[in-house]
Amino acid sequence: MIKAKSGGSTQKELIPKGMHIAICYSMVHVGTVQWEYMGEVKYSDKIRITWELPKLTKVFNEESGEQPFVISKEYTLSMHEKSNLTADLQSWRGKDFTPQEADDFDVTTLLGIPCTLNIVHKEAKNGNTYSNVGNVNPVMAGMDIPPQSNPNFEFNYDESFDLNWLESQPDFIKEMIKSTPEYKGRIKELESNEESKKMDADLSQSIGNDEKDLPIGDLPENDMPF
Repeated sequence: MIKAKSGGSTQKELIPKGMHIAICYSMVHVGTVQWEYMGEVKYSDKIRITWELPKLTKVFNEESGEQPFVISKEYTLSMHEKSNLTADLQSWRGKDFTPQEADDFDVTTLLGIPCTLNIVHKEAKNGNTYSNVGNVNPVMAGMDIPPQSNPNFEFNYDESFDLNWLESQPDFIKEMIKSTPEYKGRIKELESNEESKKMDADLSQSIGNDEKDLPIGDLPENDMPF
């Protein structure tokens, strides 16, 4: 969601309250963010899960035609038995995790998996009301699940690190991700790799130039430089 700032932005269109069929299509590893609670600074590793609502569509722009509404929810990346992520996942799958299942769980396996979301409306401090994910539940037997519209997407700090995607995001998402040590470390790694490639290229060019200057034709056969 792109949340309006308290400086005069218009109210974002609300998703109707109640239960909606949804499909998980985006999993973003935000990284470790800093926050404050009762004057104490804390750190949490965050993810952002996004669902599309395939039965609730609208023409947001003429070129793309009808598209499903989407909604996101942030979680601390923790499979502790009392975490919000664990609570929603257990509700979604309809059963609890065993300790081993919780240890082994990869959240990207949620991509492409349908569920039902209970959408609630909450008023923010700026006076605007926003749609939020209340509960996450499994789909009931016999429910019609329309095809998924948006391709599955993962953002992480490995091969799925996509700077082009990041620059296309709302400012609050960019700022949050760019503040994390994971982002800063990945950027430093990429810059180091680029510098190493440049040094290798310069060295290769230098060796090539040196070889051109060798008086190969004037050397005795036994003194060839290899």
